[in-house]
Amino acid sequence: MAAAEAVRAASLTLRITEIFLSLQGESNTVGYPTVFVRTTGCPLRCTYCDTAYAFSGGQVMSHDDILERVAGFGVRHVTVTGGEPLAQPSTPALLTRLCDAGRVVSIETSGAFDIAALDPRVVRVVDVKTPASGEAARNLWPTFASLTARDQIKFVICDRADYDWSRARLAELDTPAEILFSPGHGSLAARELADWVVADRLPVRFQIQLHKVLWGDEPGR
Repeated sequence: MAAAEAVRAASLTLRITEIFLSLQGESNTVGYPTVFVRTTGCPLRCTYCDTAYAFSGGQVMSHDDILERVAGFGVRHVTVTGGEPLAQPSTPALLTRLCDAGRVVSIETSGAFDIAALDPRVVRVVDVKTPASGEAARNLWPTFASLTARDQIKFVICDRADYDWSRARLAELDTPAEILFSPGHGSLAARELADWVVADRLPVRFQIQLHKVLWGDEPGR
């Protein structure tokens, strides 16, 4: 890294709500001990959001400090989440530095932000906004074309209308990314969604939020 680039990298900051160690509760790395870097701020207001405490506040941290905190937990998997991590312009640079440090890196982001330019080593878990979220108009469909077989598209489904809408979008998506269907926590019984998926023989991975089963709404878990 050239000297000028090193100085710039050292000066980059992010507003962070929390950094903590837990088990990955979703995606295809579910169950792995994972460090979560939760950024502050989100321009969306989804009805099912369970991290509204990350909308504001937080602490400004340098990328160097974030990397040091992550390294201190001693695990390989790191997930950058929010809030909406891509609402802060220096997040892509942090993702690259985490990859350079040898971490297995994923980002949890909405479908409302461009993901095409992210470091290709980063696993992109993209949350499609369904009608029940109240933010379906924010989906940036063209950016989904950049997803690869390493990435995942997550539909959080809150009712039957959401399911029917998601099934229709599934038929339209031309992507190698894995598709995840999850019940909205507290709004749709997991078994009900599972029965619909089985009845329709959908080519999706059904999942529930493991961390919710284990720890409920306990912060930092």
